[in-house]
Amino acid sequence: MAKVDRVEVLMVDLKPKVTRTDAIQAFVSQETPIVRIHSDEGIVGAGYSYTIGTGGHAVVDLIVRHLAPRLIGRDPAFVEAIWRDLLFHTHATSVGAITSLALCAIDMALWDMRCLKSGRPLHVEAGGAQTSIPLYTTEGGWLQLETSALVEDALAAKAAGFGGAKIKVGRPPHEDVARLAAVRAAVGADFEIMIDANQAFTVEAAIRRARLYEPFDLAWYEEPLPADDIDGHTRLSATTTLPIAVGESLYSLSHFREYLQRGACSVIQADVARIGGITPWLKAAHLAEAFNVAICPHFLMELHVALGCAVPNARWIEYIPQLDALTSSGMAIRDGRATPSDKPGLGVAWDWQKIERLRVDDRTYVIDETHR
Repeated sequence: MAKVDRVEVLMVDLKPKVTRTDAIQAFVSQETPIVRIHSDEGIVGAGYSYTIGTGGHAVVDLIVRHLAPRLIGRDPAFVEAIWRDLLFHTHATSVGAITSLALCAIDMALWDMRCLKSGRPLHVEAGGAQTSIPLYTTEGGWLQLETSALVEDALAAKAAGFGGAKIKVGRPPHEDVARLAAVRAAVGADFEIMIDANQAFTVEAAIRRARLYEPFDLAWYEEPLPADDIDGHTRLSATTTLPIAVGESLYSLSHFREYLQRGACSVIQADVARIGGITPWLKAAHLAEAFNVAICPHFLMELHVALGCAVPNARWIEYIPQLDALTSSGMAIRDGRATPSDKPGLGVAWDWQKIERLRVDDRTYVIDETHR
């Protein structure tokens, strides 16, 4: 039986490649906690999570003080048991973003170890349902951009073989409509347009806007309401022909279950970091499959390409490159489709020299037998 004998924890802070503004916030930084778990067999697994500007130090502190010490001496093969034990250990702060982000970094590293030991890539180890998955882009659809820039980016994405583009909404209704009309006229009917409100609207406003958006034949209407307003999403779903997408701001499997049971969404966007790791992400994907609903994960494309290809109901991967500064090679893209790595592990080609140079506070925490 293998045992965990050391855990290393550090954080880097990545600045967005482009200005990213939506209806409620600006994405100014990506604090990225990284965990490396070592076993006495010599296998080292790496996992990570992220924030969009605040909370990264809290995630690191939770891992270092409370979670990593509980890994020492455990058999890393028992991924599910470890995930549940750590969740129970943090029950006073669950369900919540900081706890989920911390659990994810650990769970991801354990899955990396599992894949490395088996000699299989994550998309095969976790299911092996698909070999590639279509991409849509978000990078050119931010709210601060002028209409001409939205059109230019959507046309470029289409020319590159991408199947769709996401446009942020939340300007005055007539401005949103004009922007969507311009993009639809430019790209034609054979290119998907997604819209994202980032939880900005009331139920009344979301219903009214849905009627204005419907003529553009949208792939989905994302996060129109606060994520905890399930009643509002149920009402909205009953009044519009637009598919309603939710999930990036949901932090437990039971939240997805309630949305699906109540018919409050048509697309789920589980984020591996925010739901707490690969272990619960796969459960959310299969839960959605049972309801004949697609999963289109939020962000973290470098990891989600493997998870999307692991399950049969993943429809899209969101193109937002962010890990280039930390990796030696990027996600493989051909004809607008993303292909997961065929190498054993998660498929993220970490460059540890780059990571060392970008560490926040120039600090790596080491947890070993002395911390048991």
